[in-house]
Amino acid sequence: MSEVEILKLVASISALIVAIVGHEIMHGWVAYRYGDMTAKRLGRLGINPLIHIDPVGSLLVPGILYFSGAPFIFGWAKPVPVNIATVMRNGGTKGAVSVALAGIVFNLLSAALAAAILPFFIQAQGFFATFTALFLFQFFILSLVLAVFNLWPIPPLDGAQALRYVAEGMKLYRFTALYDKIYPYGMLLLFAILFTPLSSVLFAPVEWLAHILL
Repeated sequence: MSEVEILKLVASISALIVAIVGHEIMHGWVAYRYGDMTAKRLGRLGINPLIHIDPVGSLLVPGILYFSGAPFIFGWAKPVPVNIATVMRNGGTKGAVSVALAGIVFNLLSAALAAAILPFFIQAQGFFATFTALFLFQFFILSLVLAVFNLWPIPPLDGAQALRYVAEGMKLYRFTALYDKIYPYGMLLLFAILFTPLSSVLFAPVEWLAHILL
């Protein structure tokens, strides 16, 4: 492995950690703003990545994607615990949806910020500038991938959670009951999609957003 490849790998891992840890912390932080102390009480609002790393989502899946030559890598951290009953008691459906979408909003804003800063480092010389440019580019792509991925309406992803809260708020109980039946099979469905050509269709918005932001 060349020096450039090592630098890119380190930048990719660093970007992935920041993107997924920030995503999860935002869920807990927004829930905290609605009066839910669960994540704070358990120490899950801290930025130490070790308390957020998930063996499968943070290590196994990114590793498989990287060494299989996938066009991008992504993953997820351990979900930050949220007492959604407390959130809904204080903020109603709006509060619950805000918590569900908080990580996605974080990733989209992060991608926009990375895109704005990146041009200042692309032409710069030196080790620090090179690493920063690689980190920002990887962070930009990973943030978009995470945002789009989590918007899929498949349990237990954030998009599915938000959709379920909206349906519950509208008293569409048949719809929520259907989602509850799908939930136990959500991870199997996700893996079936991720490792089939269908994933390229569902990840297509990543390229559209990248063109807009860059």
